[in-house]
Amino acid sequence: MATEAASTGIDQPRVDAWLAAHVTDAVPPFTYEQIMGGGSNLTFRVVDAQGRQWALRRPPIGPLLATAHDMGREVRIMTALAPSPVAVPACAAYCEDPDVTGAPFYVMNFVDGLVIRNLASTEAMTRADADRATDSLIDTQIALHTLDLEAYGLADLARHGDYVGRQLARWRRQIEAGQTRDAPLFFDLHERLVARKPVEQVPPGLAHGDYRFDNVVLDDQFAIAAVLDWELCTIGDPIADFAWSLEYWSNESDPVSFLSDPPTASNIFVTRDEVVDRYRSRCGFEFGDLSYYRVFSWWKQACIAEGALARQMEAARRGSTTRDPADTARHIDDLLAHAAEMAVGVL
Repeated sequence: MATEAASTGIDQPRVDAWLAAHVTDAVPPFTYEQIMGGGSNLTFRVVDAQGRQWALRRPPIGPLLATAHDMGREVRIMTALAPSPVAVPACAAYCEDPDVTGAPFYVMNFVDGLVIRNLASTEAMTRADADRATDSLIDTQIALHTLDLEAYGLADLARHGDYVGRQLARWRRQIEAGQTRDAPLFFDLHERLVARKPVEQVPPGLAHGDYRFDNVVLDDQFAIAAVLDWELCTIGDPIADFAWSLEYWSNESDPVSFLSDPPTASNIFVTRDEVVDRYRSRCGFEFGDLSYYRVFSWWKQACIAEGALARQMEAARRGSTTRDPADTARHIDDLLAHAAEMAVGVL
């Protein structure tokens, strides 16, 4: 029987039949439990009659923005990375047929371990544990940024060059297509970011697009066992991608954070400045001031949250949301205000 958490997004009879037919050694019946975390694609823990586990990933319920939530693209990236130095879960099967459960989905091996989502998830960690996790997070991102794209069959994943320009154009289109309210600061900051866009300083690399502790699984030695959530991955500017990750690294004194309960605010973790020093000293890139990329990151986070707001409002109209869209709208306004504050002297 499906769990209550999986009641939306899984047509159990159809998905049960599909899994039994397409996933090796999968024995029905199956249980489904939605894995919390993230506000975009939905991920479910799937357990079969023998206790074997997989993860099933599908797009969110509700209206979807163009070019977003491409399951086949995620499968392609993870399959290509399987033999690389960047650890990913093994893909088990991909369903392109939306008639099975309302959208394409894929199934991957379930990687068990620690996901650092909030302060509570760090309570059993020591400073040494946190430092090992930090080093693994940084080193894995550098491995991703310096990966030979041709060797791993990903050179044609996206255009090369002008990553920030492409991102600025993409997210403006997304806002124009899905905006639910009047928020002129989106467009004011966009124009200023376009006007001051810097020349790229390093060769294009694989940019995860949402790389942080919340999207990796750590093993019992606090090393990365798997990198998750490849929805936003593209070919891009490694420095912009690093700057995005950096904004998830909140210090205890930060007035605003990407996360409501950032784990790195614990005093067992090094500061954001130390993370910059470690990345800079190990990556082999020459790069200068990160200020522009940090402003861009806050603007982009607000754009992503605006897309989530549209889905929440649709869910509210169906009576199926537990999150107040007004709270999300206020958070978006805080993100934009912080971006505008950071832009002083930069844009």
